[in-house]
Amino acid sequence: MSVTTETSSRAKTSVAPRRNNRQLKKYLPLALGLTVAAAVLLIWQIASTSGWVSPVFLPPPGAIVAAFGRLIQIGYVDSTLLQHTLTSLGRVFAALTCSIAIAVPAGLLIATSPIGRGILDPIIEFLRPLPPLAYLPLVIIWFGIGEPSKVLVISLSMIPAITIATASGVRAASRSQVNAARAFGASPAQLLWNVLLPSALPSIITGIRIALGAGWTTLVAAELVAAGRGLGYMIQSAAQFLVTDVVIAGILVISAIAFAFEALLRFIERKYVPWGRNH
Repeated sequence: MSVTTETSSRAKTSVAPRRNNRQLKKYLPLALGLTVAAAVLLIWQIASTSGWVSPVFLPPPGAIVAAFGRLIQIGYVDSTLLQHTLTSLGRVFAALTCSIAIAVPAGLLIATSPIGRGILDPIIEFLRPLPPLAYLPLVIIWFGIGEPSKVLVISLSMIPAITIATASGVRAASRSQVNAARAFGASPAQLLWNVLLPSALPSIITGIRIALGAGWTTLVAAELVAAGRGLGYMIQSAAQFLVTDVVIAGILVISAIAFAFEALLRFIERKYVPWGRNH
Protein backbone atom coordinates (compact mmCIF):
# COMPACT_ATOMS: atom_id res chain seq x y z
CA MET A 1 0.00 0.00 0.00
CA SER A 2 2.82 2.36 0.92
CA VAL A 3 4.61 1.48 -2.35
CA THR A 4 1.48 2.36 -4.36
CA THR A 5 1.12 5.68 -2.56
CA GLU A 6 4.78 6.53 -3.11
CA THR A 7 4.54 5.69 -6.82
CA SER A 8 1.44 7.86 -7.20
CA SER A 9 3.15 10.74 -5.43
CA ARG A 10 6.18 10.50 -7.73
CA ALA A 11 3.92 10.48 -10.81
CA LYS A 12 2.16 13.63 -9.64
CA THR A 13 5.52 15.24 -8.92
CA SER A 14 6.79 14.47 -12.45
CA VAL A 15 3.56 15.59 -14.15
CA ALA A 16 3.51 19.05 -12.55
CA PRO A 17 6.80 20.30 -14.11
CA ARG A 18 5.75 19.04 -17.53
CA ARG A 19 2.45 20.90 -17.21
CA ASN A 20 4.27 24.06 -16.17
CA ASN A 21 6.64 23.73 -19.13
CA ARG A 22 3.69 23.38 -21.53
CA GLN A 23 2.02 26.46 -20.04
CA LEU A 24 5.30 28.36 -20.33
CA LYS A 25 5.75 27.37 -24.00
CA LYS A 26 2.13 28.32 -24.73
CA TYR A 27 2.20 31.81 -23.23
CA LEU A 28 5.88 32.73 -23.75
CA PRO A 29 5.43 34.05 -27.35
CA LEU A 30 2.46 36.20 -26.23
CA ALA A 31 4.40 37.58 -23.27
CA LEU A 32 7.43 38.34 -25.44
CA GLY A 33 5.23 40.02 -28.06
CA LEU A 34 3.56 42.26 -25.48
CA THR A 35 6.95 43.11 -23.99
CA VAL A 36 8.36 44.10 -27.38
CA ALA A 37 5.24 46.18 -28.16
CA ALA A 38 5.50 47.97 -24.81
CA ALA A 39 9.22 48.65 -25.40
CA VAL A 40 8.53 50.09 -28.88
CA LEU A 41 5.78 52.36 -27.48
CA LEU A 42 8.09 53.55 -24.71
CA ILE A 43 10.94 54.34 -27.12
CA TRP A 44 8.46 56.02 -29.47
CA GLN A 45 7.08 58.21 -26.66
CA ILE A 46 10.56 59.20 -25.47
CA ALA A 47 11.82 59.94 -29.00
CA SER A 48 8.85 62.12 -29.93
CA THR A 49 8.60 64.09 -26.67
CA SER A 50 12.28 64.60 -25.83
CA GLY A 51 13.19 66.30 -29.07
CA TRP A 52 15.12 63.41 -30.64
CA VAL A 53 12.70 63.45 -33.57
CA SER A 54 10.44 66.31 -34.66
CA PRO A 55 6.74 65.68 -33.86
CA VAL A 56 6.04 66.59 -37.49
CA PHE A 57 7.79 63.39 -38.58
CA LEU A 58 6.98 61.23 -35.55
CA PRO A 59 3.98 62.36 -33.47
CA PRO A 60 3.69 60.85 -29.98
CA PRO A 61 1.37 57.84 -29.46
CA GLY A 62 -1.22 60.12 -27.84
CA ALA A 63 -1.47 62.15 -31.07
CA ILE A 64 -2.14 58.95 -33.02
CA VAL A 65 -4.98 58.06 -30.64
CA ALA A 66 -6.41 61.57 -31.12
CA ALA A 67 -6.10 61.14 -34.90
CA PHE A 68 -8.10 57.93 -34.67
CA GLY A 69 -10.83 59.83 -32.85
CA ARG A 70 -10.93 62.54 -35.55
CA LEU A 71 -10.91 59.97 -38.35
CA ILE A 72 -13.81 58.06 -36.80
CA GLN A 73 -15.95 61.12 -36.03
CA ILE A 74 -15.02 63.68 -38.68
CA GLY A 75 -13.03 61.72 -41.24
CA TYR A 76 -10.38 62.84 -43.71
CA VAL A 77 -10.69 63.85 -47.38
CA ASP A 78 -14.48 63.68 -47.36
CA SER A 79 -14.77 60.19 -45.82
CA THR A 80 -14.65 58.69 -42.35
CA LEU A 81 -12.20 55.97 -41.36
CA LEU A 82 -14.97 53.37 -41.62
CA GLN A 83 -15.82 54.45 -45.19
CA HIS A 84 -12.16 54.34 -46.24
CA THR A 85 -11.73 50.92 -44.62
CA LEU A 86 -14.88 49.42 -46.16
CA THR A 87 -13.85 50.66 -49.61
CA SER A 88 -10.41 49.06 -49.33
CA LEU A 89 -11.86 45.84 -47.91
CA GLY A 90 -14.33 45.64 -50.81
CA ARG A 91 -11.47 45.90 -53.32
CA VAL A 92 -9.35 43.29 -51.52
CA PHE A 93 -12.24 40.82 -51.14
CA ALA A 94 -13.31 41.26 -54.78
CA ALA A 95 -9.72 40.65 -55.91
CA LEU A 96 -9.34 37.65 -53.59
CA THR A 97 -12.57 36.07 -54.88
CA CYS A 98 -11.46 36.51 -58.51
CA SER A 99 -7.98 35.23 -57.69
CA ILE A 100 -9.24 32.05 -56.00
CA ALA A 101 -11.70 31.40 -58.84
CA ILE A 102 -8.85 31.61 -61.37
CA ALA A 103 -5.80 30.39 -59.45
CA VAL A 104 -7.14 27.16 -57.90
CA PRO A 105 -8.29 25.63 -61.23
CA ALA A 106 -5.06 26.84 -62.83
CA GLY A 107 -3.00 25.18 -60.10
CA LEU A 108 -4.96 21.94 -60.50
CA LEU A 109 -4.36 21.98 -64.27
CA ILE A 110 -0.63 22.69 -63.85
CA ALA A 111 -0.28 19.79 -61.42
CA THR A 112 -2.37 17.21 -63.26
CA SER A 113 -2.05 17.97 -66.98
CA PRO A 114 1.08 18.37 -69.15
CA ILE A 115 -0.93 20.56 -71.51
CA GLY A 116 -2.13 22.74 -68.63
CA ARG A 117 1.41 22.99 -67.29
CA GLY A 118 2.76 23.92 -70.72
CA ILE A 119 0.20 26.69 -71.22
CA LEU A 120 -0.22 28.14 -67.72
CA ASP A 121 3.17 27.67 -66.10
CA PRO A 122 4.96 30.27 -68.29
CA ILE A 123 2.19 32.81 -67.63
CA ILE A 124 2.44 32.34 -63.87
CA GLU A 125 6.23 32.51 -63.94
CA PHE A 126 5.97 35.68 -66.03
CA LEU A 127 3.60 37.35 -63.54
CA ARG A 128 5.23 36.12 -60.33
CA PRO A 129 8.36 38.32 -60.22
CA LEU A 130 6.70 41.45 -61.63
CA PRO A 131 6.12 44.26 -59.09
CA PRO A 132 2.53 45.61 -59.31
CA LEU A 133 3.74 49.14 -60.01
CA ALA A 134 5.37 47.86 -63.20
CA TYR A 135 2.09 46.84 -64.87
CA LEU A 136 -0.22 49.33 -63.09
CA PRO A 137 0.19 52.05 -65.79
CA LEU A 138 -0.53 49.51 -68.53
CA VAL A 139 -3.68 48.28 -66.75
CA ILE A 140 -4.89 51.89 -66.38
CA ILE A 141 -4.28 52.53 -70.10
CA TRP A 142 -6.24 49.41 -71.03
CA PHE A 143 -9.05 49.48 -68.44
CA GLY A 144 -9.21 53.10 -67.25
CA ILE A 145 -9.02 54.42 -63.69
CA GLY A 146 -12.25 52.88 -62.36
CA GLU A 147 -12.76 50.06 -59.88
CA PRO A 148 -12.14 47.20 -62.39
CA SER A 149 -8.55 48.29 -62.99
CA LYS A 150 -7.82 48.44 -59.24
CA VAL A 151 -9.36 45.00 -58.62
CA LEU A 152 -7.48 43.61 -61.62
CA VAL A 153 -4.11 44.92 -60.42
CA ILE A 154 -4.67 43.44 -56.94
CA SER A 155 -5.83 40.13 -58.47
CA LEU A 156 -2.73 39.88 -60.66
CA SER A 157 -0.56 40.19 -57.57
CA MET A 158 -2.51 37.43 -55.77
CA ILE A 159 -2.92 34.83 -58.51
CA PRO A 160 0.68 33.50 -58.74
CA ALA A 161 0.95 32.70 -55.02
CA ILE A 162 -2.36 30.78 -54.91
CA THR A 163 -1.65 28.97 -58.19
CA ILE A 164 1.81 27.80 -57.16
CA ALA A 165 0.55 26.73 -53.71
CA THR A 166 -2.33 24.76 -55.25
CA ALA A 167 -0.05 22.97 -57.74
CA SER A 168 2.43 22.16 -54.98
CA GLY A 169 -0.33 20.80 -52.75
CA VAL A 170 -1.73 18.56 -55.48
CA ARG A 171 1.72 17.19 -56.31
CA ALA A 172 2.24 16.40 -52.61
CA ALA A 173 -0.84 14.15 -52.50
CA SER A 174 -0.11 10.67 -51.16
CA ARG A 175 0.53 8.20 -53.99
CA SER A 176 -0.97 5.41 -51.89
CA GLN A 177 -4.25 7.35 -51.58
CA VAL A 178 -4.30 8.09 -55.30
CA ASN A 179 -3.60 4.44 -56.19
CA ALA A 180 -6.21 3.23 -53.71
CA ALA A 181 -8.85 5.55 -55.19
CA ARG A 182 -8.02 4.36 -58.70
CA ALA A 183 -8.11 0.73 -57.56
CA PHE A 184 -11.66 1.27 -56.27
CA GLY A 185 -12.68 2.67 -59.66
CA ALA A 186 -12.77 6.38 -58.88
CA SER A 187 -13.33 8.58 -61.92
CA PRO A 188 -10.92 11.49 -62.60
CA ALA A 189 -13.50 13.92 -61.19
CA GLN A 190 -13.95 11.81 -58.03
CA LEU A 191 -10.17 11.50 -57.66
CA LEU A 192 -9.83 15.26 -57.98
CA TRP A 193 -12.67 16.12 -55.58
CA ASN A 194 -12.12 13.46 -52.93
CA VAL A 195 -8.33 13.00 -52.89
CA LEU A 196 -6.31 15.70 -54.67
CA LEU A 197 -8.27 18.78 -53.61
CA PRO A 198 -8.47 17.87 -49.88
CA SER A 199 -4.76 17.08 -49.95
CA ALA A 200 -4.03 20.47 -51.50
CA LEU A 201 -6.26 22.48 -49.11
CA PRO A 202 -3.53 23.24 -46.50
CA SER A 203 -1.25 24.50 -49.27
CA ILE A 204 -4.09 26.54 -50.80
CA ILE A 205 -4.74 28.25 -47.45
CA THR A 206 -1.02 28.99 -47.12
CA GLY A 207 -1.08 30.45 -50.63
CA ILE A 208 -4.07 32.63 -49.73
CA ARG A 209 -2.20 33.91 -46.65
CA ILE A 210 0.78 34.88 -48.81
CA ALA A 211 -1.50 36.34 -51.49
CA LEU A 212 -3.33 38.54 -48.99
CA GLY A 213 -0.04 40.12 -47.95
CA ALA A 214 0.77 40.87 -51.58
CA GLY A 215 -2.80 42.11 -52.12
CA TRP A 216 -2.64 44.68 -49.31
CA THR A 217 0.70 45.93 -50.62
CA THR A 218 -0.76 46.32 -54.08
CA LEU A 219 -3.95 47.92 -52.77
CA VAL A 220 -2.06 50.90 -51.40
CA ALA A 221 -0.24 51.30 -54.75
CA ALA A 222 -3.50 50.98 -56.72
CA GLU A 223 -5.31 53.53 -54.54
CA LEU A 224 -2.54 56.06 -55.07
CA VAL A 225 -3.75 56.42 -58.66
CA ALA A 226 -6.99 58.32 -59.15
CA ALA A 227 -8.87 56.89 -56.19
CA GLY A 228 -11.44 58.96 -54.34
CA ARG A 229 -11.68 56.82 -51.22
CA GLY A 230 -9.69 54.06 -49.51
CA LEU A 231 -6.96 53.64 -46.91
CA GLY A 232 -4.16 54.02 -49.47
CA TYR A 233 -5.76 57.18 -50.82
CA MET A 234 -6.16 58.55 -47.28
CA ILE A 235 -2.49 57.84 -46.45
CA GLN A 236 -1.25 59.39 -49.68
CA SER A 237 -3.40 62.51 -49.24
CA ALA A 238 -2.24 62.94 -45.64
CA ALA A 239 1.41 62.46 -46.63
CA GLN A 240 1.20 65.30 -49.17
CA PHE A 241 0.29 67.75 -46.37
CA LEU A 242 2.58 66.21 -43.70
CA VAL A 243 -0.38 65.06 -41.57
CA THR A 244 1.81 62.35 -40.12
CA ASP A 245 -0.60 61.22 -37.41
CA VAL A 246 -3.19 60.30 -40.06
CA VAL A 247 -0.52 58.50 -42.09
CA ILE A 248 0.51 56.40 -39.09
CA ALA A 249 -3.14 55.77 -38.15
CA GLY A 250 -3.82 54.48 -41.68
CA ILE A 251 -0.76 52.23 -41.56
CA LEU A 252 -1.88 50.83 -38.19
CA VAL A 253 -5.38 50.12 -39.55
CA ILE A 254 -3.94 48.23 -42.53
CA SER A 255 -1.65 46.27 -40.23
CA ALA A 256 -4.51 45.43 -37.86
CA ILE A 257 -6.73 44.22 -40.72
CA ALA A 258 -3.91 42.12 -42.18
CA PHE A 259 -3.27 40.62 -38.73
CA ALA A 260 -7.00 39.83 -38.36
CA PHE A 261 -7.01 38.11 -41.78
CA GLU A 262 -3.99 36.04 -40.79
CA ALA A 263 -5.59 35.02 -37.49
CA LEU A 264 -8.85 34.11 -39.26
CA LEU A 265 -7.07 31.94 -41.84
CA ARG A 266 -5.05 30.19 -39.14
CA PHE A 267 -8.28 29.50 -37.23
CA ILE A 268 -9.93 28.10 -40.37
CA GLU A 269 -6.89 25.92 -41.07
CA ARG A 270 -6.75 24.64 -37.49
CA LYS A 271 -10.52 24.07 -37.26
CA TYR A 272 -11.45 22.73 -40.67
CA VAL A 273 -8.17 21.43 -42.19
CA PRO A 274 -6.54 19.65 -39.23
CA TRP A 275 -4.70 17.18 -41.48
CA GLY A 276 -2.56 20.08 -42.69
CA ARG A 277 -0.56 19.97 -39.43
CA ASN A 278 0.98 16.66 -40.48
CA HIS A 279 2.32 18.07 -43.74
